[in-house]
Amino acid sequence: MTLSARELWIEAPGCARVREVPAPEPGPSEVLIETLRSGISPGTETLIYRGEVPAAVTALMAAPHQLGQLPYPVSHGYLNVGVVRQGPEELLDKRVFSLTGHRSHAVVPAEACHVVPESMPSERALLAGIAEVGLNAVWEAQTTVGDRVAVVGAGLVGLVTALLLAQVSPARLQLVEIDPARRALAAGLGLETVAPQDAAGDNDAVFHTSAADAGLRRALELAGDDAAVVEMSWYGTREPAVPLGADFHARRLRIIGAQVGEVAAPKRLRRTRRQRLAAALHLLDSRFDALITGVSALDELPGVFEDFSRKADWTRNQLLHAVTYRQSEPEGAP
Repeated sequence: MTLSARELWIEAPGCARVREVPAPEPGPSEVLIETLRSGISPGTETLIYRGEVPAAVTALMAAPHQLGQLPYPVSHGYLNVGVVRQGPEELLDKRVFSLTGHRSHAVVPAEACHVVPESMPSERALLAGIAEVGLNAVWEAQTTVGDRVAVVGAGLVGLVTALLLAQVSPARLQLVEIDPARRALAAGLGLETVAPQDAAGDNDAVFHTSAADAGLRRALELAGDDAAVVEMSWYGTREPAVPLGADFHARRLRIIGAQVGEVAAPKRLRRTRRQRLAAALHLLDSRFDALITGVSALDELPGVFEDFSRKADWTRNQLLHAVTYRQSEPEGAP
């Protein structure tokens, strides 16, 4: 009997459907993964659901193991934890993280799998793909011990980046956020959080993650002379207003674009993409569990994506939204 699989596809702007298809067959040097959990990164995946991917960057924004092509039809996503059912003996029945989307079964190269530590919950491991984004940005800024640092925006990427930066031991680390609920969540994780008007200036590096023009403006204001703003937001087809007047040139400020498709320039000759993702996975500690803020079944995803797209009330404070599958966790998994 042919094994069947279920896959989430975006078939047109604002139109998603779960398809039932024959399960994929792994080839040489590939594995078959049975998914336990996948994760929705609301910012990027909502833009894709709306069809707001500029034509010029569809190749750059493709997920590593997506099916179809951007803008649509496409089965996107890049946060997946599952169990290897076919493949090399050393990976069989192991829980692995891969940059795979919302599919009950997926085939990827064996080298694209990262074994999840036995003590790590599957939902926490989903955050490896977001931590990779944050780690790459930290490498871009070359942030080090004793620096003064600000992160503007306490969404999923901002919170993950701030938690990683806390491990660097900066002299000052502030998370700048307009939403009191987000500030309270961050404070509970041990992060210093402030409203934009209360943030300290003269920072060595500022990481901007809010995807808002006002956030980018405030990030530039908070940067010290000769400092850099690392722009981590993706705006899709929207063109933000970048305030390059006033003292931008006089203070010799820099804006660094951070995109996870390549290893950050300062580390490009020292780390591969696989090594970067492995490092990100092992940087996840129990504090990251608080960033899992919602759970839905795969079959519910068409409605979930529609709610994220129209900003339904329940989505307002969602960070990482986990997706469950019919199969259960293997015995002994946390």
